[in-house]
Amino acid sequence: MTTLFNHFTALLALTPPPSQPGQQANPTGQMVQMIGMFAIIGVMFYFMFIRPQQKKAKEQTNLLSKLKSNDKVLTSSGLVGIVVSVKDKTVTIRSGEAKLEVLKSTIAEITEASSSES
Repeated sequence: MTTLFNHFTALLALTPPPSQPGQQANPTGQMVQMIGMFAIIGVMFYFMFIRPQQKKAKEQTNLLSKLKSNDKVLTSSGLVGIVVSVKDKTVTIRSGEAKLEVLKSTIAEITEASSSES
């Protein structure tokens, strides 16, 4: 990992060689170097932020598609309950003596899937 970091810092430190008196710097070379740096930063941004978020959203969608009655679930707010019914955007759960209707998006995980199919 440290060698990757060293290579990256060396790449960032690339500067055009000092020009001789009377010589002009190569603007095309500087432009290519700048575009290359933006491309590297863009790729790093994708793999560090965008891709993991897309993967997490796909897993959440997959979890919600498997949701059915009698599943034991945990909501993002910490409520534990058993699914009574599933609607388009909401889920009705029973937690203790209370019956609650929560948004599907608040279901964090299915702790215990029901053995019977509904």
